[in-house]
Amino acid sequence: MTDPAGAILGWLVPAVVVFGVTAIAIAVIVWAVRRARRAPRARAVAEQARQRAGATLVRLDDEVGELDLEVGLSGALYGGDAPASLRRARLTAQHVRDDAFEEYRAISAPDALPSEVGRTAARIDRRAGEALAAVAAARAEHGAWVRANVSAAGQVDAARRRLADLRAGMGDPAALVADLSSRFAEDEWQGASRAARAALTEVAEAEQLLDAAASRAADPSLSALPELAAAERALRKAETDARHLEETHRLVLQAAQAVPDEIAAARAALASASHTRQNLEAADAERLGDELRAIEDELNRVESDAARRPTRTVDAIARLRGRLDLALGDARTAQQRLRSARTALPGTLAAARSAIAQAEASLAHSGAGADARSRLLSAQDELAQARQATDPVAAIDAARRALRDAEDAKALADYARLSPGR
Repeated sequence: MTDPAGAILGWLVPAVVVFGVTAIAIAVIVWAVRRARRAPRARAVAEQARQRAGATLVRLDDEVGELDLEVGLSGALYGGDAPASLRRARLTAQHVRDDAFEEYRAISAPDALPSEVGRTAARIDRRAGEALAAVAAARAEHGAWVRANVSAAGQVDAARRRLADLRAGMGDPAALVADLSSRFAEDEWQGASRAARAALTEVAEAEQLLDAAASRAADPSLSALPELAAAERALRKAETDARHLEETHRLVLQAAQAVPDEIAAARAALASASHTRQNLEAADAERLGDELRAIEDELNRVESDAARRPTRTVDAIARLRGRLDLALGDARTAQQRLRSARTALPGTLAAARSAIAQAEASLAHSGAGADARSRLLSAQDELAQARQATDPVAAIDAARRALRDAEDAKALADYARLSPGR
């Protein structure tokens, strides 16, 4: 019996040693590969690839905006007879851009692996570049068609009609600003004031450019296309600023109407939280009591100036409701969470809408990069989800994410505007 046992052990021990060493070697190799993938050098290379992809994506996003304008002009000015390739290029570019921004958001997460960032960034860069090439070809075809079928004088006349429509739609921007300034604090209407001034300036610039284009169109030896293109860009900026003015005016008035109900709902939520506190252990009750008093003090502070600063008040109350939810944690029943979400949702949606409007205005004048645009798209998507959700808890979570993303987008856009050389 001893000899067979010894033979088995003589075979088994070396085998165990070999397999053990092999397992250790494999583990070391896997660890080394993972470490290499996460090493600072790998992350730096991946970040460079992400930034290149972001720059290409920004160019594509700008081109999609230009295509929206050209396609609209093609239908409105030329009776829809222009080449269909422009519309096809726009649809393709929009699809590629939207998909690319989704992927860009994914690789912008802090925990994204450098290898995945590099692969995805290369794919974004390649697909966006292909879409840009298709857009350039379609625009060249469209430009050739316009030169062959539409006179410069006809284009000037059509642009003048757009300018007249824009002026009629804008009405009197100064009147909207005056309405806000007579009732609310300056920080409530200063964005509207900037938009009004910009819109009026851009309308005047468009009119001057169209006058210059008309003069050049009368001379067969001169080209009016540069002035026409510049006039179209000025008109488009004026339309954007006019929309921002109207949106700001609307949001401020809606906030002013909503403030009393938002304050009442916040105080009711505090009262409910105080009742919940009575059922907690002494230490938890003391902690919650301190937080409830701090929240109530802050609510009293914002309420004192609510009439003059309605949008700031609605935004502050939305944040206080979120702070209250965190303070309560798991102390509430499912029914209480549902009731709290339902009463907090209108104000949080309003705060998110206002934050998105401010971010959009900042992006329109900043030359912001892919990160800011990606955050804004994320905010818009989250707001859409919040509006469509049937569960109030899911809806308010999405609205709060929209608010955070919009604030991030505005901060990035403001930074880009203040440091254009970077």
